[in-house]
Amino acid sequence: LLPKSSRFRRGSLKPVWVTIAKVCQAATGMGFKRLSAIAVACAVFFLPSPKRMEAQEFFPLKDVRPGLIGVGRTVFQGDRIEDFKVEILGVLQNVGPKQSIILARLSGGPLAEAGVIQGMSGSPVFIDGKLLGAVALGFAFSKEPIAGIQPIEQMVADGRFEETHAGSKVGMALAGRPIPMDAAVSQPFGNMTQILTPLALTGFTTSTIQAFAAKFRSLGFEPQQGVSGGSPSSPAFSGSVAPGGMISVQLMSGDMAIGADGTVTYVDKHRVYAFGPRFLDGGSTELPFARADVITVVPTLNSSFKMCIPKEWAGTILSDRSTGVAGEIGRPARTIPVTISVRSAVMGTRDYHVQIVNDRLFTPFITQTALFSAIDATERTTGVGTIRLSERVEFEGGAPPLVLKDAFVSDSGLPQQVSADAVVPLGFVLGTGFGGLRIKRMSFELEPVETKRQLYIAQAWTSAHSVHPGDRVGLTILLGGETGFQTTRTAAYEVPVGAPAGQLNFTVSDANTLNFPEFAGMNAASAQSPAQLIELLNKFRGSQGAYVRVWRAEPAFTISGPSPGGEITDPPPSVMLILADPSTSPTSNVAQLATRGSTVAEIPMPMDGYVVSGARTVQVEVKE
Repeated sequence: LLPKSSRFRRGSLKPVWVTIAKVCQAATGMGFKRLSAIAVACAVFFLPSPKRMEAQEFFPLKDVRPGLIGVGRTVFQGDRIEDFKVEILGVLQNVGPKQSIILARLSGGPLAEAGVIQGMSGSPVFIDGKLLGAVALGFAFSKEPIAGIQPIEQMVADGRFEETHAGSKVGMALAGRPIPMDAAVSQPFGNMTQILTPLALTGFTTSTIQAFAAKFRSLGFEPQQGVSGGSPSSPAFSGSVAPGGMISVQLMSGDMAIGADGTVTYVDKHRVYAFGPRFLDGGSTELPFARADVITVVPTLNSSFKMCIPKEWAGTILSDRSTGVAGEIGRPARTIPVTISVRSAVMGTRDYHVQIVNDRLFTPFITQTALFSAIDATERTTGVGTIRLSERVEFEGGAPPLVLKDAFVSDSGLPQQVSADAVVPLGFVLGTGFGGLRIKRMSFELEPVETKRQLYIAQAWTSAHSVHPGDRVGLTILLGGETGFQTTRTAAYEVPVGAPAGQLNFTVSDANTLNFPEFAGMNAASAQSPAQLIELLNKFRGSQGAYVRVWRAEPAFTISGPSPGGEITDPPPSVMLILADPSTSPTSNVAQLATRGSTVAEIPMPMDGYVVSGARTVQVEVKE
C-alpha cells in the first residue's frame, strides 16, 4: 500500500495504521475502532524499527563468492547518481598487510568504452541491497573494465577519527623537494594499480603543471589543467552528499585552486567515507571538501577520467588511511589565508589571494606550487633575472612572526629556485612538532628585475697591518659585476681595550658562507619553545649584502641544542675535552667544533638590492 521509497521515522506510525485501518474498513465493513487496534498490532509487529530502516547493512567479505551479481553507483553526468552492473570474479587475499581486495567486472553506462574511470574511486557496490565496498583499483590499458573493490569493513575500521580537532600529519619539507618522490606507492598490487585521482589545477600556468606533475603523480594524482570550475563561490556549507555522489577535496581555493575528485562510498549520519584507496595516506588530517558535478567522462586509451566542477562546501576530511578517507559533513576545515604579491616595474602589481590546507606535509608543497605559478605568470622564466623576496608568516597564540628577506639571481630557473627556498623555513617550522604553533596567515612579496643584479667580492684590505688595543681598523672591499662594473664599500672595527695580542682575521663573505655552518645542524631539538624557534630562523641572513666576520684562530664550539645555545669560544681545557669528544656529533644536539675559529664580531654591509657572492680574508696583528 505504501511506496517503496517510504522511510519510517519516529512519529510516523500513526499515519501508517490509519491508512491500513481505512483500507480494511472499506474492504470488510468492520468497525473503524476494531480495525484500528488490529492495524496498530500489525504495524508494530511487522514493520521494521525506524533505526533498522535507516541503517545500511554491510555484505560480509567472508560471504563473497565468484558469480555474485551486484550494482554499483556513481555519477557519469551532472549530479545524477546512476547504477552500473558488477559481477564478482573472486577475492584476492592478503594483497596488502591484512588487506583483501574483491575483483569484479563492471558494465553499464560509458564503462564499455571508457573502462574504469579516474574519479570512480569510492563508488559504492551493493549486493542484495547490502554495501560491499568501494571501487578502488584498476588495470592500465585493460580491454575490459576490471576493478578492485575495497571492502567496506576495512574502510570503516580504518576510518576512525576524533570528534575534536584531528591534528595534522607529521612531516616536513626539505630544501628543493618539499614532497618526497616516494611518498606514495604507485603500484601496490602488482599490475593492478590504485585508480589515480584526477587533480584539477585552475589558475596555474602550463609550466607549473609540467614542473610539479611528477611529484603529484608520485602521490597518486593525475594533474589536469583547465578542466575544473575552480572553487565553490559561496563560503557557506550547504552541500549534501550521498553514496555514489561526487566530492572534490580542495587543497587550495581562491584565485588559484587545486581540487582532487572522488566518489562517496558510505554516509553514516554526519560521517562520510569516500575514495576507497588512500588519498594522501596522511593519517589524521584536515582537508575541506565540496560536492561536485561531473561535466563529462573523457575516454582515453590509458585511463579515462571525469571532468568535475566543485559546487557547494560540504564538510571536512579528518582521516586519510590506506583504505580510504573519512570525514564529517557540515564541519568547516581550518585553512590558511595566503597572499602573494608580485610587484613588477613592467607589469605593475598583481595580488593573488588563496586558502591553503593546514597540513604539516602539504602546506609547504602547495605554497611552493602557488609561488611558482605567480612568478611564472608575471615574469619571464628564461634568461638572467633577479627576484627579491619578503616573507611573513604569522602564528596564533602569541608566537612572534617569521620574517625573512632574501634575493635570488640566476641565468635560468628562477621560479623553481625562489619557490623552493621560500618554503624551506616554513617546512622546518611545521616539522618541529610544537603543538601550539598554528599558522594564522602568510604573505609573500616578490619583486622581479630583468637584470642580473649580482656582485662578487674581488678584493679586501685593511687600513693597517698592525694595531693596538683601542685602535680603529678600517676595512675596504672591492666588488665587481657584469660589464666591468666595480664598486667599493667600507667598514670600521674598533679593537677592544684589553684584547689579547695575536692575529685578528677579517673575513668578508656572502650570506651563505655564514648561514650554512650555523643552520646546517639545526633540527627539531634546537629550540625549546615556538618563540625561540622563530627567533633562531629570523637570524637567517639575506643575500642582499656582504658580512664582515671578525674572528680569532682559537677553538670554538657551536652548541646546537636547546637554550642558551650559541658559540663557546676558547673554553677551558677540561670543557674542551668534553665538547671535542668524537662521540658527540651535531645530530646528538650537544656541540660541534667550529673549525672556522671563534667569532669576535660581525658587521653587516648592505648592498642596495644586489646579491653578493664570494669571500675574502685579511689579517691584522694586534700588539701589546
